[in-house]
Amino acid sequence: MKLKLDLHDIFNKGHEIDRALRDIIDEAIQKKAATVEIIPGKGSGALKKKVLRFLDQRDIKQLYHRVEKDGDNWGRLFVHFKHDVSTGRRGRGRGR
Repeated sequence: MKLKLDLHDIFNKGHEIDRALRDIIDEAIQKKAATVEIIPGKGSGALKKKVLRFLDQRDIKQLYHRVEKDGDNWGRLFVHFKHDVSTGRRGRGRGR
């Protein structure tokens, strides 16, 4: 399962961006989604940097496995999760 978050509509509302990011990560964990696609858009790159700073926070970083920057579309990021099937918890993989 892959979830998607497009930030175009709230690009200039910092508190809503943080809430939307947290909500999509919580949803990915709850639904055991393998990937969340985040679309900050191309623009100046400021929103993408904000998203990366959010994802790099210690309490957030421990919730996912890795972040991938799309090589073909630099206005898109993928957050990958590993879930432990037996417990439903996120697996502890290397590569963080």
